[in-house]
Amino acid sequence: MLILLAFIIVFHITSAALLFISTIDNAWWVGDNFSTDVWRMCATNTSTCMAITDEFNEYQSIQAVQAAMILSTILCCVAFLVFILQLFRLKQGERFVLTSIIQLLSCLCVMIAASIYTDRHEELHQSHGYRMEVSKGQYGYSFVLAWIAFAFTLISGVMYLVLRKRK
Repeated sequence: MLILLAFIIVFHITSAALLFISTIDNAWWVGDNFSTDVWRMCATNTSTCMAITDEFNEYQSIQAVQAAMILSTILCCVAFLVFILQLFRLKQGERFVLTSIIQLLSCLCVMIAASIYTDRHEELHQSHGYRMEVSKGQYGYSFVLAWIAFAFTLISGVMYLVLRKRK
């Protein structure tokens, strides 16, 4: 049981790390001489960055992605704290239902964020607010990590739902 518990803790921490990296790092959309995420656009050859503001087309979509990713990261961290508390407070044989619900909400938020970005990426990168042509890019590793974090948080949420506290 101790090995299973250690695996679940490592899996949850990995999920949180993936969410932090995909939320913070500047590689949702990359090209030869630029990288952009939901916060800023950077030119790699001149190392200059500019914040994405309301002058960009589809700024509301970017704000929705920002909010969902931040909420997902916060919920994942809260789920871990609730799990630790429930580990010491639950009676033997009870399930970690509250932890599972919070983790599944985190999963839902990251799915919403990545889905919005997937659906709106063409309109997002057609904006005249960019100083360079960013429409000829491709998805970056932060975007991929967001989808991997979705899978990890989903699996983790289901594991908590199935998990019972044993001796």
